[in-house]
Amino acid sequence: MKITGVETFLVAPRWLFLKVSTDEGISGWGEPVVEGRAQTVRAAVHELSELLIGQDPLRIEDHWQVLRRGGFYRGGPVLSSALAGYDHALWDIAGKVRDAPVHELLGGPVRDRVRVYSWVGGDRPSGIREAVSAQVEAGFTAVKMNVAGPLTAIASPAEADAAVARAWEAREVLGPHRDLAIDFHGRVSPAMARRLVKLLEDVQPMFVEEPVLPETQGDALRSIVEASTVPIAVGERLYSRWEFKPVLDAGVAVVQPDPSHAGGISELRRIGALAEIYGASLAPHCPLGPISLAASLQVAFATPNFLIQEQSVGMHYHEGREHAYLADPSIFAFRDGYAARPLGPGLGIEVDEAAVRRADEVGHTWRSPVWRHDDGGLAEW
Repeated sequence: MKITGVETFLVAPRWLFLKVSTDEGISGWGEPVVEGRAQTVRAAVHELSELLIGQDPLRIEDHWQVLRRGGFYRGGPVLSSALAGYDHALWDIAGKVRDAPVHELLGGPVRDRVRVYSWVGGDRPSGIREAVSAQVEAGFTAVKMNVAGPLTAIASPAEADAAVARAWEAREVLGPHRDLAIDFHGRVSPAMARRLVKLLEDVQPMFVEEPVLPETQGDALRSIVEASTVPIAVGERLYSRWEFKPVLDAGVAVVQPDPSHAGGISELRRIGALAEIYGASLAPHCPLGPISLAASLQVAFATPNFLIQEQSVGMHYHEGREHAYLADPSIFAFRDGYAARPLGPGLGIEVDEAAVRRADEVGHTWRSPVWRHDDGGLAEW
């Protein structure tokens, strides 16, 4: 079998899909994208295609190594995301060739179902009580929310109290038997993060995510871990096991590599194994499209230290299109807050190629918001 073609599709609301074709008529799908930089990743995908055309798609590990290490410069969000999309597609092909879901090729399932959580509240959190109630009624046992919009380096007592009050709103609806995850989204300075995680202890979050920016983690992250009993989670802006080791050394409880950013299924699997050595859990970041979620679930079913899976149904960016490109969306019909084990070959989904091609004719130009503080200075989104 040989790889004969590589196609990319820019599909709304903010995704990029990849199709890898072979001379035996078996194709695989991937989702290589950086939110807000889809066109940039698209260029990287096609540039890397010269390393794969004419090659055997089943040599997945060899291709992973060549795509990551074949250039003098490597890593970073764009190249790692391009690599991730190829990795999804090659595993998809391998599963279809062997008529087995990817998780069976990874050693078989270690659980019967995978717990998932839903987003509530939006970028500038509001309507928390109503949004959480809706997710509880839908059967979810965990939600995640931003605790605040833009924050100054040392927020006022009123801002801090408002953030904690929002968390308590969610906790009151969830009760003690459901879980709340809180995302700081890198908007909080190390000093303010230490204060906030301490104030949130009584809310008992499942974890606080990305308390500080990845470039300021280091010793600052360790100080936040040590400031409170709240479990700390990081990883959506880390792209390889080499980047995860320092944060695990700092004592984080949960790692959150993204299947579309951190080198795909192959690297998620290795990051999960690395976390296991530290007694940390894997909770993949995945606010993207159906191919990314399908890839992430394959890892979740085969990873012993998996905790919970993010998914994007109802997320405010996506306009209800989360499963618009699947021939059978019922594959992601969550029951009681869990995803069932996919039994189909490869990634376990069938992409509606006609719908994808129509969407690509329109494309998209989604960009991350640019926020400003009251004084006009740039604020972290």
